[in-house]
Amino acid sequence: MILSETTIQNIANAHYVNGILPHNYLVKYRNIFELLQYRAHLHPEKNYITFYPDGSEKKVLSYKNFVEMVYKTANFLKAHGINPGTRIATISHNHINTVIQYFAAWCTGATVVPINVNEEPDRIEYILQSSLTVLAFINSEFYNKFSDVFSKLNIKPVIYSDSEFNISKGCVDFINEINNQPPDFMPDDAVNQETEAMIVYTSGTTGLPKGVVLTQYNLLIDSDGISKWHKITKETVMMCVLPIHHVNGTVVTILTPMYSGGSAILNQKFHTDKFFKILSDEKVNVVSVVPTLLQFLCHEFELNKKFLKNSITLRSGENLKMKLNHFSHIICGAGPLTCELVQKFENMFGLKIVHGYGLSETTCYSCFIPIDLNADYHNKWLLNHGFPSIGIAIEPNEMDIHNESGEPQGENIRGEIVVRGHNIMKYYDENTEANDKTFEFGWFRSGDEGFYLFDDKGRKYFFITGRLKELIIRGGINIAPLEIDEVLNSMPDIKSAIAVGFENDWYGEEVGALVLLNENIDESDDLKNKIIQYCKSKLPSYKAPKVVVFSDAIPVTSTGKYQRNKVKYLFAEFKTQQYK
Repeated sequence: MILSETTIQNIANAHYVNGILPHNYLVKYRNIFELLQYRAHLHPEKNYITFYPDGSEKKVLSYKNFVEMVYKTANFLKAHGINPGTRIATISHNHINTVIQYFAAWCTGATVVPINVNEEPDRIEYILQSSLTVLAFINSEFYNKFSDVFSKLNIKPVIYSDSEFNISKGCVDFINEINNQPPDFMPDDAVNQETEAMIVYTSGTTGLPKGVVLTQYNLLIDSDGISKWHKITKETVMMCVLPIHHVNGTVVTILTPMYSGGSAILNQKFHTDKFFKILSDEKVNVVSVVPTLLQFLCHEFELNKKFLKNSITLRSGENLKMKLNHFSHIICGAGPLTCELVQKFENMFGLKIVHGYGLSETTCYSCFIPIDLNADYHNKWLLNHGFPSIGIAIEPNEMDIHNESGEPQGENIRGEIVVRGHNIMKYYDENTEANDKTFEFGWFRSGDEGFYLFDDKGRKYFFITGRLKELIIRGGINIAPLEIDEVLNSMPDIKSAIAVGFENDWYGEEVGALVLLNENIDESDDLKNKIIQYCKSKLPSYKAPKVVVFSDAIPVTSTGKYQRNKVKYLFAEFKTQQYK
């Protein structure tokens, strides 16, 4: 990839934070191997990770045992020609072996390309080919789906299985191989802060995915910032229910506990009926979720009162508080959180939500609301401004709001959220055009619209109002869909809904609503009209939906973000109609 001198300088500028040079490193570790070595030496017998697989008993590894498995895997990789800069893939649901493989790759200086197993083979083929992956760790459950891709690209598959599985010709048996490796490891001298650690392919709504290149320092410094903000220590237990093929699951609840010397609880999948029980059984202090999961938990509570009477999730009778008296708060981000959902969840369960914001390109989180706000201020910033605040910039980065020319905007003026700091990605892999545009003004341009308000200490509290590319442009007027989402989701008959900008001959785009109804609510034209009138009572007429389409699902990415562009076709029949 050839970048212009201007883009190279813009990328360098985007890695400054409050005047601190990009290479003035703010963590004490030269690489992730040093972090592992330090933690295993400091408390070898302490539990690092507990894995809850579906359908079998949990598995627990101490720091000593975990690091031993990592070193054996690193030796295996080295024996198979994996060196600093080599790219390897992981293809699995959440699994303890995948966590081991991540750390082993980082010890060798290899770059991990995490794969979402729900992707179609042709998309995964593009990712593997684009990233120049040479070896793939894969759970046997998914081997048949992708075996043709491996053959076509000449990628070596390394298979592990939780059940009986015959290793195919040309494949490598992961468990058998690492059992034959020594438990000690020393990395190459070249592995340092700038060694590439991950390429995370963004799940954009259109076009081919972009490869976000993150360095070992990116991972370490963002973990440092997250741990400081949330007061994560060696006594903290954090739980992962999000997919670890994404940075949220990996950085917040796998790397951050390791960085702080705490413990990680890894779930194969999120289950509403197990969530609170595991929080209680494992004495979890902090869990990271996306808004979709909060909605699932609220829905489960409302739907299944009989189950809840025997569960720790019952709000009345102090049952929840007795069993979760060790619990601190829920980290929530990576998707559209509404004021209505915050209020509903916190009232229902009595658990605090700490809202934040970040992207793969900023390694993970860039900001949070403070965890120690009193109830009045907590509610003020989450409920009183039309959108829940995403909070204040954390230490590794700074944030601002810019207009389309890259000029800073004042308080309460909408523009693009921009970020610069030590946790900003190295660049997009082999994508000159995206790098030119994204770093155009010496900041990382998020593509998200937002604004900020000052608090009484002069700190900027940021808010996100929607994706700039998802803005509905009706008659030349920009409309943020999240603003309409708020109104739709406050209506009692609605379980979940999103605003959708659909093509219209009269205004260019018109506003529609895709709606999931609550149980026992019947679809009807009268109800459609009722929803439209309800929105008109809360919004200016031009912002209110003109069309309602009922559905039994709203498509989301694996990290819980709505995919509005995927449902525009449902409104095609309304293209020629005029709405006032």
